[in-house]
Amino acid sequence: MTNLPIYPLTDEHKMIRDAARDFAQKEIAPIAAEFDESGDFPYATIKKMGDLGFMGIEIPETYGGSGMDALAYVLALEEICKVDASHGVIMSVNSSLYCHGILKFGTEDQKKKFVMPIASGKAIGAYSLTEPQSGSDAGSMKSRATRDGDSYVLNGRKSWVTSGPVADYFVVFMMTDPEKKQKGVSAFIVDGKSKGLTRGKKEPKLGIRASATSELIFEDCRVPAENRIGEEGEGFKIAMTVLDAGRIGIAAQALGIAEAAYEAARQYAGQREAFGQPIGAFQGTGFKIADMKTRIEASRLLIYNAAIAKEQSKQSGGRYSLEASMAKLFASETSMYVAHQAVQIHGGMGYSRELPVERYFRDAKITEIYEGTSEIQRLVISRSELGIK
Repeated sequence: MTNLPIYPLTDEHKMIRDAARDFAQKEIAPIAAEFDESGDFPYATIKKMGDLGFMGIEIPETYGGSGMDALAYVLALEEICKVDASHGVIMSVNSSLYCHGILKFGTEDQKKKFVMPIASGKAIGAYSLTEPQSGSDAGSMKSRATRDGDSYVLNGRKSWVTSGPVADYFVVFMMTDPEKKQKGVSAFIVDGKSKGLTRGKKEPKLGIRASATSELIFEDCRVPAENRIGEEGEGFKIAMTVLDAGRIGIAAQALGIAEAAYEAARQYAGQREAFGQPIGAFQGTGFKIADMKTRIEASRLLIYNAAIAKEQSKQSGGRYSLEASMAKLFASETSMYVAHQAVQIHGGMGYSRELPVERYFRDAKITEIYEGTSEIQRLVISRSELGIK
């Protein structure tokens, strides 16, 4: 297989990519099917990923990370997700959703206290915005945070929290002024051991089953006021800014899944014979391979472009919502398309759990849903192009 020339990668980029690929193949590949089957959280390999610096690639060394750039992050994440999307999303949430917001909007004390243990892999972070009755429409959230002296008292229910059952710290968004809707949302860092915080049942998911997901229930949960990120009412802006970073992570996850499915299909199409020739020689299969490869490489370019836009924003202070949304939209739908075609090319064997393509198919679907559905990405992109606020 010929790899197309893409962005020129530095030696450092190649090093982190190759290190992630080597780790994924040696440490994750042998256990991926087992953890998908059991749904258990892969504590041991996540700990090893932390020790190797994968859980905080973009985080400055000052705060326990590896101090590399956004492109290095997506390169490593792509390799991890190519072997197992569950390990990848744990890594992505840790860095993109949890650490990113605190680094950008938090105080120096918050960075030292709440980023360092996460970026170094000694603890796990999570992000909690969605509620049972509000997902894309964050302004309608029902949870409340009420100021009481030097604390806030949190009440409400959050849903679909990735790493919810196992996280040590959470970035949580709650209403402090419901009348202001989106402008009344505030952000808080919540210790997982806080009194009044209960973790709900672990969700039985279609895919990414080794990534633990649950509800969070807050009942008079008291959080120090010093744990508020930014000012009151800035939570929605923080949440959306963080999601820009998260969407690039999910796009890289989708690319990894697509690559794994594609490589399995390409190999099978070259080996499986029908009517005296490999099935890849028939246009019905060969054209699928052509479309899969083209969409994968187009996704890669969009993701690398978004990563570079993210890196540039660190200097300019600007947003990269358009680039992130385009990358996430195209890569996630590519992942689902490629995984679907991979199952089809494998025929009956693609439907069997003896081969990993059915897992790729199940894992791919969530990339079109979380951190903003495909419909939301199209809304972001169209409004940006039309100049609609």
